[in-house]
Amino acid sequence: MKIFEWQKKGEGERKENEQGKFVPGFFRSCFLSALIAAAIISLSIWFWFWWRIEPGTGEFAVLMRKSGKNLPSNQILALEPGQKGIIHDVLPEGRYFRNPYTWDWSMHKITDIPAGKLGVKIRLFGADLPDGKIIARGNETKGILPDVLAPGKYRINPYAYETRIFDAIQIHPGKVGVVTSLVGKDVLKDSLPNSECNTFLVPEGMKGVLPEVLDPGTYYLNPYVFNIIEVNLQSQRFEVGGNDAITFLTQDAFPVKIEGTIEFNIMRDKAAMLTHQVGDLDDIVNKIILPRMRGFSRIEGSKKTAVEFIVGETRQQFQNSLQDYLRKMCEPWGISTNSVLIRNIIPPQQIAKVIREKELALQDVRKFEQQIEQAKSRAELTKQETLAEQNRKKVQADTEKLRAEISAKQEQEVRLIAAQKDLDVTKITLDTTNAKIAAMILSAEAERDVIKRLNEAEAKVLSDKSKAFGGGIGYARFLLYQKLAPAISSILTNDGTEAFGLPFNDKNKGE
Repeated sequence: MKIFEWQKKGEGERKENEQGKFVPGFFRSCFLSALIAAAIISLSIWFWFWWRIEPGTGEFAVLMRKSGKNLPSNQILALEPGQKGIIHDVLPEGRYFRNPYTWDWSMHKITDIPAGKLGVKIRLFGADLPDGKIIARGNETKGILPDVLAPGKYRINPYAYETRIFDAIQIHPGKVGVVTSLVGKDVLKDSLPNSECNTFLVPEGMKGVLPEVLDPGTYYLNPYVFNIIEVNLQSQRFEVGGNDAITFLTQDAFPVKIEGTIEFNIMRDKAAMLTHQVGDLDDIVNKIILPRMRGFSRIEGSKKTAVEFIVGETRQQFQNSLQDYLRKMCEPWGISTNSVLIRNIIPPQQIAKVIREKELALQDVRKFEQQIEQAKSRAELTKQETLAEQNRKKVQADTEKLRAEISAKQEQEVRLIAAQKDLDVTKITLDTTNAKIAAMILSAEAERDVIKRLNEAEAKVLSDKSKAFGGGIGYARFLLYQKLAPAISSILTNDGTEAFGLPFNDKNKGE
């Protein structure tokens, strides 16, 4: 028993000693684990919030190195490895981690160029441009870049480039764009051949107006490189009147004023030369069209009298001649003269009334003469129509006469043929009739002889019978009695009480 108690007592003491050692070690390990976890979490938080670079949608990040070689005085970007300063390339949308002790960064919005616009980049780093130059050369100098940015989104480092947005070039229908190059060889500063110096239009690569024009459409051209002037090719109408009215002296020294309308347009192939050499539409009218119109009017107008401009066909002839002259003189300049209309010719008032009255009187005379001529023409026409009608009726009568003669001859022939036929038929009928008459006569004679013979025979018989009855009365009485005998017999056999009959002779009873 003691042994067991001693063993239990020893095990209890051992357990207590083990528990006393375990508790301090557990707490130490937990503390170290918590310390490590806190360090990891702190490092993670520091790494996440201080190292993380995360440009969002529509953003980018520009990096700046804090350590390294210092930049030269005229340099703003760190273009070489190990230099301190702004980095040229940017970080697009995404997640990046950089040491904040070595790097710094800034967030920027991307450059959005809308539709119908264009962007021009100006490089802010590099060597300075020579005097008189504005376009950057390659990647070496500052200045305006010749290429433009079309509509879209771009990540442009604002420390390296300045972006300017301009409207795209719109050439409307019916117009063209005259292009002026603002950069290139200069005729004043560069050594050029005389053939290239003494021209209004320059070839590509030189500063000046280019011969090729832009057709209607949208163009994205750098406004620092090209200047576009829109020129209207549609038909233009200019009213010559008021202060612009043309005045000249006629052959008889009377002042005459002309008002009208000129319709013209600029030719496409010569639009660049014309606008550069002359100017806009007002310059074209004032420098080319009106001076030539005035010169022609003064020269040609001095060849005619004032009366000729008021009466007659002078106005139409003058208008046609002026139109042909302007077409001939303006076409080499690139101007197409479509029409010239002289609306009004204003003569001197002191002669206008007299000339108009005279012209009205002459017009009345012409009108009456024309009416007389018309009356004569109508009379002559009536005469000709009457003669034509007479001729027509005569021809018709002759035709009817000829037709009647032909018809009469034909009818005569037909009737002759018919008459001859009837004659032949009549002859045949006559012969037939004669034969029938002869036959009838023979037959009548035969019948007469037969009747005669019969009559003779009957007379002979009657004579014999009369003789047999003792005479003609006796024979007649015989015949009468022979006809009356049946009737008398019936009367005699009547059932009446009273008898009726003819008296008989007993002597003839037997008969």
